[in-house]
Amino acid sequence: WNQELVEEVGTAIGDEVKRYGADCLLAPALNIHRNPLLGRNFEYYSEDPVISGKTAAAMVRGVQSNGVGATIKHFALNNQETNRMANDVQVDQQTAREIYLKGFEIAVRESQPWAVMTSYNKINGTYAPENEDLIESILRQEWGFEGMVMTDWGGGRDAVATVKAGNDLLMPGNANQIKAIIEAVQNGLLDEKIIDRNVARILEFIERSPKMQGYQFQNDPDMAAHAQVSRSSATEGMVLLKNNGALPLARDCKMIALYGTSSYDMYVVGTGSGSVNYKHAVGLNEGLIAAGYKLEPSVSSAYSKYVEEHNSRVGANQFMRTNLTNHVIPESLVRKPYQYRADAIASDIAIITIGRSCGESADRGYEGDYTLTDIEQGLIKDVCDAFHSKGKKVVVILNIGAPIETASWKARPDAILLAGLPGQEAGYAITDVLKGAVNPSGKLVDTYVVDFNKMPSTANFPVNARELQSQARANRNNPDAKPVAKYDYTEYKERLDIGYRYYDRHPDQVSYPFGFGLSYTTFEYSEPQARNEDGVINLSVKVTNTGSVAGKEAVQVYIEAPKCGFNKLTKELKVYGKTALLQPGESQTLEFTLSQYELAGFDVSTSNWLTVPGDYKADFAASSQDIRCQAQFTIGAASTYPAYGTL
Repeated sequence: WNQELVEEVGTAIGDEVKRYGADCLLAPALNIHRNPLLGRNFEYYSEDPVISGKTAAAMVRGVQSNGVGATIKHFALNNQETNRMANDVQVDQQTAREIYLKGFEIAVRESQPWAVMTSYNKINGTYAPENEDLIESILRQEWGFEGMVMTDWGGGRDAVATVKAGNDLLMPGNANQIKAIIEAVQNGLLDEKIIDRNVARILEFIERSPKMQGYQFQNDPDMAAHAQVSRSSATEGMVLLKNNGALPLARDCKMIALYGTSSYDMYVVGTGSGSVNYKHAVGLNEGLIAAGYKLEPSVSSAYSKYVEEHNSRVGANQFMRTNLTNHVIPESLVRKPYQYRADAIASDIAIITIGRSCGESADRGYEGDYTLTDIEQGLIKDVCDAFHSKGKKVVVILNIGAPIETASWKARPDAILLAGLPGQEAGYAITDVLKGAVNPSGKLVDTYVVDFNKMPSTANFPVNARELQSQARANRNNPDAKPVAKYDYTEYKERLDIGYRYYDRHPDQVSYPFGFGLSYTTFEYSEPQARNEDGVINLSVKVTNTGSVAGKEAVQVYIEAPKCGFNKLTKELKVYGKTALLQPGESQTLEFTLSQYELAGFDVSTSNWLTVPGDYKADFAASSQDIRCQAQFTIGAASTYPAYGTL
């Protein structure tokens, strides 16, 4: 929720791109978190297109400030990994525009990336790389994209159609594609002017690259400085979900019972092309010890021994690895009740880390992945029972790349900290928050639900991916077989009911709402203002730190539009910002601006964007379900904005 910090991270990444001799980063990725089980949620940003688009734009600006390129991807509607090369996304125009394309539009308009990468999947029957309306009409004509478009590796089935549609660069390219393109030109099926157009865009891309500018790379980025950027961004992204006085750790806390394999070998990245090789990632055990805490020896020695032995068997230098132990806690590490009671006597507090990986090429599972395993449920129960019986507290750390189920167990521990995938400085960053050196200020970018099976998207998401794949394979030899739903095609029947847009109408089904996050201090919102000045909506709100320690607050502005025939189903996040570090009693007025276009909805009847007239409400909120104050403004006349192309 801090665009300036995201840009700082992008600047550090772009510096490494340049100094390592690359010209373009194939990132960031910003597809929507349609469902918690999507494998690539870890590298996508949110269930909300505004968060997705503005975060991607900030990352692109930071990367490209170094004179290297960034590539936004995967364009578009890449919202499942199951059969990602051929799955046909079936979606209505309003949903596609307002939810799944809007983030890309924001990123293009606010950062002008050097490149866009098309996705593998079909959209309403046409492969994304072969969709001229998507690439030439929407991306270029409507949004004003000026850079180069490339396919994902092996994307598109018809090379000629892919070139015609506006993919300038076919990656990685092969002899059959070259032959097909040449023959199409020779046979008059492909106008040579299209080839010239695409080649010109490639040459323009090359011309601005560091290599063509004569830059000699040195392989010498300032890794120590970048580690500090990693540490600060990790701490600011952490979300405090619960705190009954357990955090920050008490000054007299010295001995910690540290449970969970991920405490000793943390997940810091996801798998696949979003991963990197890294020399070392700091474990939570290392971070706590470096800060002067002691670890209860019988617990830490058991977990450390298991991690060391397991990693020695699987090899520590796997390419694109996450951590090596996975999240499985083996039976051998399950202690007896009397042992947990002994741990509670010897320790001042217990910390349990729950770890989850996710990544490219496969979606996550439900049992034991989205949900906790029986061993994890038992660990939380047994540790909480033992420590609470001694009047001591328990903290759970979520070292995860995407949402997991929380409703069944969250009542047990005293505090829950969502650490996410915290990067190379993970253990140091988490410790900074635990001990209070950093006051947590992160907010959720997804809704954490009570019942996954009641999520609107779940009925049309490949939860049982292996069964669907087997069915599809069996159908290959049967010409009369029907396509397999959620594998050969996926219907977005939930339409606009993604995340908080649905759950704000069903708050009883929410474990933690979108935008939620606690702090070690408290904040008061006051003096809300909203003014329509010549078509520009100026908004402001005063935020005061009413607690006893310094902290930052992420303020969310949701807009409630007048009712109309095609109106959205609920209020929508339109803009947000974060305060500076406010001392106790200190105030800051945050100011925001919105254009009338940013308030427009997609009118399917005219295939244009329309901002309806009437009275609007601006909700200044701490989460989608915690509106602190409101202001009203009026739009006197309707405004129509042209849209190009139909998916």
